[in-house]
Amino acid sequence: MTTRTRILSLDIGSKRTGVALSDETRLIASPLVTVEESQIKPWLLKIKALIEENEVAEVVVGLPLNQYGEEGPDAQNIRKYIAALQEALTIPVIEWDERFTTVQAERSLIEADFSRKGRKKVIDQIAASIILQGYLDRLRFQNQPETPEWDDY
Repeated sequence: MTTRTRILSLDIGSKRTGVALSDETRLIASPLVTVEESQIKPWLLKIKALIEENEVAEVVVGLPLNQYGEEGPDAQNIRKYIAALQEALTIPVIEWDERFTTVQAERSLIEADFSRKGRKKVIDQIAASIILQGYLDRLRFQNQPETPEWDDY
């Protein structure tokens, strides 16, 4: 039996869900796939299959808060998917503030000279990667030993 170490990230939209996956060392987030499903039950089956085939240890879900950090209708809709995941999975499901990740993903793809059609195919995966990379960076930062104060020298 292998130890599950990877983290899966979801950028849930009204029609598509971008999915990203970490490497085993939890340092790098990479786009994985876009799930084209909006009905919760078939969506959940597809996500569970990705979790199993990639031996995922935890799931990070982007929660779209507004610019003031408050939940709007989009966040309340995403909470339904989060609740379904939490009920169906035995691994942790973590909510992550995803403010501006889609804008950031769009800018990155424009800078990389992707066509509008090309951007549409991968933007959700890129947004999921941005969410996951932020989470991975935070994990790494939290696990760093404290730096000594200047007075300690």
